[in-house]
Amino acid sequence: MQETLSQGVEALIQSEKDTALKNIGYKILNEERLSFEQGVTLFEKASLGFVGTLANYVREKKHGNNTYFNRNFHVEPTNVCVFTCAFCSYSRLYKNRDEGWELSEDQIMHIVKSYDGKPVTEIHIVGGVHPKLTMEFFIKLMKKIKAHRPELHIKGYTAVELDYMFRKAKVSTEEGMKLLQQAGLQSLPGGGAEIFHQDIRQKICHDKVGTEGWLNIHRVAHNLGMHSNATMLFGHIENFEHRIDHMERLRQLQDETGGFNTFIPLKFRNGNNDMSNIPESSVVEDMRLYAISRLYLDNFPHMKAYWPMLGRQNAQLTLSFGVDDLDGTIDDTTKIYSMAGSEEQKPSLSTAELVALIKQAGRKPIERDTLYNVIKDYSEEDISALSQNPQYNS
Repeated sequence: MQETLSQGVEALIQSEKDTALKNIGYKILNEERLSFEQGVTLFEKASLGFVGTLANYVREKKHGNNTYFNRNFHVEPTNVCVFTCAFCSYSRLYKNRDEGWELSEDQIMHIVKSYDGKPVTEIHIVGGVHPKLTMEFFIKLMKKIKAHRPELHIKGYTAVELDYMFRKAKVSTEEGMKLLQQAGLQSLPGGGAEIFHQDIRQKICHDKVGTEGWLNIHRVAHNLGMHSNATMLFGHIENFEHRIDHMERLRQLQDETGGFNTFIPLKFRNGNNDMSNIPESSVVEDMRLYAISRLYLDNFPHMKAYWPMLGRQNAQLTLSFGVDDLDGTIDDTTKIYSMAGSEEQKPSLSTAELVALIKQAGRKPIERDTLYNVIKDYSEEDISALSQNPQYNS
C-alpha cells in the first residue's frame, strides 16, 4: 500500500511544471527537511491538490489510516481576564466580571465528580487569566482532583496563564513548573501561542506573554519530562512568512526537546470580537494550511484538527490533508469557540459519534490517552451497536 502511495506521489511530482514545487515534492518523498523559503513557496504557489496529496502521504507514512481521539472534558474556571486580545470573543475584563463566570473550587469539583463512572481519561483545564486566582488555588485544586480520581490525566493551563501565575507568585518558571507538576499537572495545552512574529503579536495580543516566554515555558515543561501541544492562530492579519516563522520556531524547539505531541492550527473566528471586520479564511485555505503544516513540521508526530473550532464536517475533511487526530469527546464543556461564532454552538460528540465520523472518512478510529498510548481500536466495532450502548453514547 505504501509503495502504491509513493508511486502516486511521484507521478504527481513529475507532472508538476513549477521547478520549485517539483523540488519540494522530491524533498518530501526523500524525507528531507523543507527550508523556510520552501515553506513560503508552498503557500504562494501550491494548489490544494498538490499539498494535500503530499501531506496525506506523510500522514499515512507516519500513522497509516489511524485517526486518534480521546475521551476528555474541559473545565474553564473563568472567562474573566486581565488581558485584552483583539481576536478574543471569550474573555471579560475584571471590571466587567458580572458578564462572565468565576467557578469556585467546589463548583469545579462538582464538574469533575459528574464524570464519576464514565471512562474519560483526561481533564483539560484552561480559562481566562483572573487576577484573583492564584497558583495556590490551582495547586490545591489539582491535589483535590488527583485525590478524587488519581488516574485522570491533568492537562492544564496555557503558557499565558502560567506566566501570570508565576509572576504573581514571584517564582521562576522552573520553580513554578516543578510545584505544579508535584501537585498533579502532567502536560500542557498549546494555547496562547497565536502568532509568534512580533509585528503581528503587537497588534493582536500585545499585553500577554511574549514569544520567548511562551517557548521557554514549554521548554521547561519538556525538560521536566512533561509533554505539551502547540497551536497557531491563523487566518487574520498574518501573512505567509509569519506562518512559516511561527512553525520554524516550533520546529527548532522540538529539535531541542522532542516534547511536543501535536500541532493544532486554530482558525480565527470573527464573531463578537475587536477583529470582526476581518473576513474569515475559506475552507480551501484552511485545508492548505493543515497540509503545509504537516509538510513543514517534520518532527511533530501528530497533527490535530480541533473540531469545535472547525465544525465536525470540516474537521472530517482535514483527515485527507495531513491530520491524524480529532481531539476528543469534549462534552459541551468549552465555550471558547462557540462564543466566537463557530458552527459548533454546543460542542459535544459521543464516542459513538466520533467513531462514526472517522469511519465515514475511511479511517481507523483509535482511542488514545493524552500521550498517544492506544486504549482501544474501534475499526471493527459496529456503529449501530456502539450508538445503543450507554457507555459509548453519553
